[in-house]
Amino acid sequence: MSDTPRVIITGAGGQLAGHLEKVLAAGGDWNAKSFSEAELDITDSDRIREVLQQHRPQWLINAAAYTNVDGAEENHELANRVNGLAVSKLADACNECGATLVHISTDYVFDGSSEKPYAEHDAPNPQNAYGRSKLLGEQNAQHAETHIIVRTAWLYGIGGRNFIEAILARAAKGQPLRVVADQNGSPTYAGDLAVAIEQLMRVDAAGLFHFTNANATTWHGLAIKAIEIAGYDVPVSPTTTAEFGAVAARPMYSVLNCDKFTATTGRQPRPWPDALHDYMRNRKNA
Repeated sequence: MSDTPRVIITGAGGQLAGHLEKVLAAGGDWNAKSFSEAELDITDSDRIREVLQQHRPQWLINAAAYTNVDGAEENHELANRVNGLAVSKLADACNECGATLVHISTDYVFDGSSEKPYAEHDAPNPQNAYGRSKLLGEQNAQHAETHIIVRTAWLYGIGGRNFIEAILARAAKGQPLRVVADQNGSPTYAGDLAVAIEQLMRVDAAGLFHFTNANATTWHGLAIKAIEIAGYDVPVSPTTTAEFGAVAARPMYSVLNCDKFTATTGRQPRPWPDALHDYMRNRKNA
């Protein structure tokens, strides 16, 4: 076991960290330990150093984040502190112990004006406080001498609050739904993202990568598919972003190009409906 790479995961209790724990434990190739916010506050430099000095990891995966997109508009200082400034502390600590920082970012760093999937080299231009805080995190993650930054989109997973669970909760009560139909993106199962992260680690990848499940849809299309798989019979009406009236601006198009991930790992992301079917099966057993 002493030769097995040691991995620290932040954000235990969140949907991505839970999937990472399972993926890294599955083959016995990694010695992973996860920490909740109460156990490891990523805004606390002293605590970060204490944990890393104790465990001496080769890898630190930062799955902790402030994820309330609308809430970030009023709580932008908190979002910046967790999503941005804390990443600089993680990078410094990784440099001190020689660990590689793996940091998770978002499609919301883009403004949505593109007409083709965003590649890693496309210029970010976030349109909301959450996106700005995540872009700051990307910039700070690059301070780590060895790092992997993975942008993903429309994430859902076991054990977390997410769009699909909110939709299914309403559908289970027979409540009609009104869902935005003019935002385009790629829903991503956290189980698939966890596997993708492990694949990047396995090949000692470095730099910025995009990973989502393949193909694109709208929130309306995702809601219809989830309800169909669950077997509910409730109306799902389309609405526009303007009519829905969310606090934070959203990119109207945030599909990510994942060709670099495929070229690096040799793996193709599977279509989002296939991943959604797996999630719907697995959530029943969670």
